[in-house]
Amino acid sequence: MTRIRILVVDDEHDFLKLIKRRLTKRNVDVETVTNGEDALAFLAEHPVDVVILDVRMPGLSGIDTLKEIRKRFRDLEVIMLTGHGSMQSGIEGINLGAYDYILKPFSIDNLLDRIRAAHEHARLRIERRAQQ
Repeated sequence: MTRIRILVVDDEHDFLKLIKRRLTKRNVDVETVTNGEDALAFLAEHPVDVVILDVRMPGLSGIDTLKEIRKRFRDLEVIMLTGHGSMQSGIEGINLGAYDYILKPFSIDNLLDRIRAAHEHARLRIERRAQQ
C-alpha cells in the first residue's frame, strides 16, 4: 500500500511536532508548515494527497488558504482543524470545498481515519475523471 502524503498547516509548533511524530508512526508521510502562505508555496512545488489545515492562523487564514487551494489544486482534499470549539468555521470550510473538518482536541485514530477517507475520495474522483 502506498503511503499517504500529507501537509499539516498550523501555527502551533508543538502541535506540528506531535502530529508529525504520531502520524509518521502510522505510516503517513507528513510535512508541516506554519502558515497559509508557506502552505501554498509548498504545494506549488511538492505533491501531497491531503492537507490538514488549521482555521485560525495569523496572516492568511485557513479559510482564505482553502479558497486558494480550491482554485489552484482542484483534486487536493483538505480537512479543516479548529481548536476554538466552533462548528461554524468547519461548516464554512465544507461549503468552500473542504472534504471534512475536525475539532481540537481529537484522537489521532479519528484523524487518521479521516485522512484515509479523504485520500480514497480523491483517488476515486481522479479515476472516474480519467475514465470519461
